[in-house]
This record gives sequence, structure tokens and C-alpha cells, in this order.
Amino acid sequence: MRNISILVAILALAIAVPPFLGIAWQNALVNVLIASLFALAFNLLIGQAGLLSFGHAAYFGIGAFAALHLMIAIEDGLAFPTPLVPLAGAAAGLLVGIVAGYFATMRSGVYFALVTLAIAELFHSLAPHLQGLFGGESGVSSMRMPWQGIIFGSLIEVYYLTLGWVLTCGLALWAYTRTPFGRLTLALRDNEQRVQFLGYNAHAAKVIVFAVSAMASGVAGALLAISNETANYSLFATDVSAQVVLQTFVGGSTVFFGPVFGAAAFTLFAFLVSDLTRSWVFYQGLIFVLVMLYAPTGIGGVIAYHARHRRQLDWSRLAGPYALALVGGLLVAAGVVYLTETVAVLFGEGYAVRMRDAGGSLPRYDLFGVSWDPAGILTWLLPLILIGAGGAVLVRARRSIAGFWNRMGRTEALAAATPEPAGGTA
Repeated sequence: MRNISILVAILALAIAVPPFLGIAWQNALVNVLIASLFALAFNLLIGQAGLLSFGHAAYFGIGAFAALHLMIAIEDGLAFPTPLVPLAGAAAGLLVGIVAGYFATMRSGVYFALVTLAIAELFHSLAPHLQGLFGGESGVSSMRMPWQGIIFGSLIEVYYLTLGWVLTCGLALWAYTRTPFGRLTLALRDNEQRVQFLGYNAHAAKVIVFAVSAMASGVAGALLAISNETANYSLFATDVSAQVVLQTFVGGSTVFFGPVFGAAAFTLFAFLVSDLTRSWVFYQGLIFVLVMLYAPTGIGGVIAYHARHRRQLDWSRLAGPYALALVGGLLVAAGVVYLTETVAVLFGEGYAVRMRDAGGSLPRYDLFGVSWDPAGILTWLLPLILIGAGGAVLVRARRSIAGFWNRMGRTEALAAATPEPAGGTA
């Protein structure tokens, strides 16, 4: 009941808040929804079946181009409702997913991942040469056509269309995991040989889950095409596949809705930071590394762990160490950002021109509203102090947090081992 209340509250905010936001934020939220659906579709493959795909951009891109071709047909007079255009992406993703999945799932592990990568690269290399399907270098463009008085000319209308499709597909994927076949998919992940010994066709089952994942990815691609009204072969690029992998693992592949956290975090991070620094991709990679090292279950896994133990948590003792860890993290982040931006300035083309104009000497540079001397001691001592102090604070906080969880674990083990008194439950 508690989880349902939280979901209803989030849905209410998703419906009520966007009309009061600017166009830039509305567009960012559309991208968050699309990335969330793409990550959920990918997580069906890795989280449920244990199949790591490095080429899921293929089905995302196929869905986008299928939707655009249907939109062109609607422009030419085809009587088809614009809100149902993502069905074209679903059909295209399903069809290509069945064919690609049949061959890819003949192998497992790293070989499966390499086959999926090769399939995506095949689309990426062929798309510029297939003018009729993918529009060559310029891609394919179309316009959203009106339907039943809705012109789909404003971004808020596109947002609500995207929200409806993402909710529908997300709930459908969640329901899929609750079916007997969804349980069979988990069995495939845990022990494929035992599934075969029980008489199931493991290869056919993997093809089905691969195709379902590709179908949902196609819907996400179609929603992107509707939003942007254009697409080109860059949708098949490796970075698109890599991005959904990062989002899924940072969000938490062990929790069904975990990838939504990763998709939202990375998409909003790119929206807020990409205009401030060119190093934002580096920061994303650094975040991924830190999450994998210190929170391998991802954001969703950490939240789920605390939710499971919410009745045993003593926040009066835990809030302090968590706040201390936050302070330490902010200090380290400040030092890392300062060093990264300083290196970006000193090794940038603009600073090289200034050095030539200055006769080879090191001119001062501006960063964060302050003028810094590249040869000054404070310029390099400050980030070291920030990182050192933050690291010391993090070590202390980590010890306190680990001690708390260890004590709670021993208490639970002792309670489980203590026999109940006779007639205690009568």
C-alpha cells in the first residue's frame, strides 16, 4: 500500500507540474521519460535474463525510423491516429528483435554481447548508404499531424503523449515479469542448464525475451522521433548503446524500476551541466565508476535496501554519518571539478593562443569567477586540500556507517537465533 501511494504521488506530480515549467524543462522531461523506457526495456534483458547487450541502439533507432515513415504516410493522407504512431516502432523493433535475437542468443556471455554490438554496428555502417530507409547523411524528417482536435504543436502535448506511452509500456513490462514466463526468464538467468533439463526450450525463451525488449526499445525510439520530428543514423551509434548500459547499472539492474533512477539522473545531469562545461561526459563516466565501486546495486538497490530495513533503522544514529559522508563527498567533488576544469583550460586551444601571444609564459586564467596563476602554489594546493580533507571525512563516515549496519546485522541474527518461549504465540 505504501509503494502504491508513492507511485500515485509521483504520477500526480508528473501530470500536474510540467505545464508550469518552461519549454526547456518540458523537453528535458520528455527525454527523461524516453530514456526511462529505453532503460526499462534494456533491463528486461540484463536484469531478468542476464543477457548483456552492447547494441541495443539498433532497435531504438529502428523504432524511430519506422515511426517517421508512418508519420510521412500520415502527412500524405493515411488515416492513422497520431497517438498510435509508436505502434510502428513496436512492430519494427519486435520484427528486427526476433531475427537478431535468434542469432545473438545462440551464444551467451561475452560472445552474446559481441554479437549484439556487431548487429548495431552493421546498422550504423549501412544506414548512411540506404537512402530510402534511413535518408542517408541527412536522415528522415516529418511533422506531427493533428488528431481529434489535438494539433501536437506544443511540447506539452508531446509530453503527455510520451507519458501515456511510457506508463503503459512500463506497467506492461512489470506485468511481464510477474507472469510464469517472466519467472522462467529468471530461471534462465540463474541456471540455463537446469531449465533445459526441465524440458524447456531455452533458446526459444531467450529469443522471446530479446524480442520483447527490442519491441519496448522500438517504442522508446518512436517517441523520440515524435518529439524531435527527425532522426538520422547516429541513433545506431555505440554511444547510444553505452548510455543505456550506464543508466541501467547506475540506477540498479537488480530492481525493476531502478533503471528509471539512472535514466533520470543522467539525462537531467546532461541537461543541467552540458552547457556549463565540455567535461560533462567525463563526470558521467566518473559517477558510473564510483557507483560500481561503492554501490554496485545502484541507486535503486540502495533505496530498496533501506526500504526493506526501514523499521529497524535508527535515524538518530544514522543521520549524522550520512550527513558527514555528504560533506566529504562534496569536498572531494569540489576538488575534482576544480582540477578537471583547470586542466581543460590549460590544455585548451584558447589558452595555447594566449601563451603564444604572451611569448611562451603562463598567463593567468579565470575560473569560477576568480583569476588563477598556473604557476602559483595555491592553484594546485587548494584542490589537494579539498580532496584530502574530503577523503578523510569520507573514511570516517564510512566506518561509522559500516559499524551501524554491522551492529544491526548482528542484532537481527541474534533475534532470529533466539527461540520463542513456549506458548509465546498462542
